[in-house]
Amino acid sequence: MLQELVIIARSWKQARLFSQRHRLLREMIVPGIVYSLLFLVGLYFFFRSANAVTDRISDAAGIAEWLQQERSEWLSFLFLMNAVMLKLLLVLIYFSWFKYLILIAGSPLFTYMSEKTEVLVDGQEHSFRWIDVREDARRGIFLALRNAGWQTVYLVALLLLTFIPVVGWITPVIAVVLECYYFGLSMLDYSLARIGYDRTKSLSFVQAHKGLAIGTGIVFFSMHVLLPFAPAYAIISATLSIQSIKRTG
Repeated sequence: MLQELVIIARSWKQARLFSQRHRLLREMIVPGIVYSLLFLVGLYFFFRSANAVTDRISDAAGIAEWLQQERSEWLSFLFLMNAVMLKLLLVLIYFSWFKYLILIAGSPLFTYMSEKTEVLVDGQEHSFRWIDVREDARRGIFLALRNAGWQTVYLVALLLLTFIPVVGWITPVIAVVLECYYFGLSMLDYSLARIGYDRTKSLSFVQAHKGLAIGTGIVFFSMHVLLPFAPAYAIISATLSIQSIKRTG
């Protein structure tokens, strides 16, 4: 897995240089701005709703009154930490659903960018069959829906764990790893589809190379410092990483 994380780190650096060399920034900026606006607006409402949910749970359970009666700083600290972890996990759940909406809506664009990257890497003439783009986009949408279902199941299980003191504190970390893995899986599948991998073989490949998927997700979330370019860099990097794996066998 460490070697795969190194490949991803190199691919992200190459993605930046690649996009500059081939003048892809103009194609990245408009969808990037739309993504940024949706992300920031969504994040604002996610935080507000997370606060409302935790407050309702606390009021319904009578936790605040009970802690006042007990007057225990240790108990107060435990429940405060659990409340913080619950809020973080709720935000991650909301962000996960938002991410899948972007993956579904942006699937044709991700397919186009992945194919264009591969064509430029191979030095071929830049031509596309839009029927192939449509089929790959349809596959990307199906995979996003499939991943959304499985990830939601895991996140609901983690949500229940947040109510257990101390144990619940690690749930946001597990949720972030899941988030990175499933995002990376979607990004890598665009390239795997073009080299003839069906969905089953693609899933098996990613399970055998979890570092590629998790690494793609980690750097994608880190790239939110440069928010508008995060999605496009993710698909270019994922495509370059698959090309690197193909060259090394």
